[in-house]
This record gives sequence, C-alpha cells and structure tokens, in this order.
Amino acid sequence: MKALIVIDYTVDFVVGKLPCGEPGIAIEPRISELTRECIQAGDYVVMAVDLHDEADIFHPEQRLFPPHNIRGSEGRSLYGTLNNVYKQHEERIYWMDKSRYSAFCGTDLDLQLRARGITEIHLVGVCTDICVLHTAVDAYNKGYSITVHADAVASFNQLGHEWALGHFQNTLGARLMHAGKEYKV
Repeated sequence: MKALIVIDYTVDFVVGKLPCGEPGIAIEPRISELTRECIQAGDYVVMAVDLHDEADIFHPEQRLFPPHNIRGSEGRSLYGTLNNVYKQHEERIYWMDKSRYSAFCGTDLDLQLRARGITEIHLVGVCTDICVLHTAVDAYNKGYSITVHADAVASFNQLGHEWALGHFQNTLGARLMHAGKEYKV
C-alpha cells in the first residue's frame, strides 16, 4: 500500500492570499484525478493542510508571508474539484492540520504511515519549492520511497519549482511522474 499526500491545495494557495495562480489552477484536474485513483485503489490518502491562527506573532512565517490559511477562513478550504472529492470520500481521507512547511513536522504523519506499513509516498500539491520540498526532505530522512507527480505540483516561483523537481530526483532519489509515466529532468 502506498500513501498519497496532498499538500496545501487550498483556496489561499491557489487563488487567495498567497497564490500560485495559473500554475496552481492548471494542476487541479490532475490532483483530483490522482486522489480519486488512490481512493479507488484503497491507498491511504492524506490532506496535509496548512493551519495558522490570525495574528500569531510567534509563528516564523509571519515575517515571510502574508497571513494565509487562517483557521476558520474560506481560504483554508480545498480548492476546486478537490473539495468535492474530499466531501464525497471524507471517511476515506485523513485530514491533517500542519503548521510548518513539512507535513511531518509536529504532526502524527509518520506514525499514521508506519502503523499502516506504508513505505512509499506520493506527493502532490503546492508549493513545489516550499511545503512539497520540505515534506520530501523529511520523507527521505525517514527512509520513505518518494514519488512526486510533476504534473500535480506548482509554485508561485517557476525557477524554484524547476529547481525543486531536479532536487527531488537528483538529491532525494525521488521518482518523478508526469501523466502516469516516469519523467526525467
């Protein structure tokens, strides 16, 4: 069994307060498709969703980015058709709040994966060069096999996106996939 980890694919990160914009919008069909496929295959699906409290002066991102993914805000909702997929299959998807870039940092993700005997993780979402990257680095350090779906990740920084794809493959030994086929950078 594998796990699909959908990282921060929310309104705020696609079209809201800290948007990827068109690159984030463009990956919507693929993220929803991969999520449906994994649910149908019986794979473990995780929505790893950034969570911030308004005016939290102690959070390090306060100095780096505008307020985003605020608890209880519409910006924290899953974007587009992924929100519908989640609502249709909520009982089969693990929703996990996270407050740092990596989905492993300060969460029970590693425990959830190990309890299910999962050694292979697939990553999709935003931002390629921030939260997806930090999650991949932690997964690598914890010994997981990593697949990144290049057609289902995006960033507001195209150079960072491209650099991260190369880093996944060349430094973390991750397999890159695009349209269901192995992809080389």
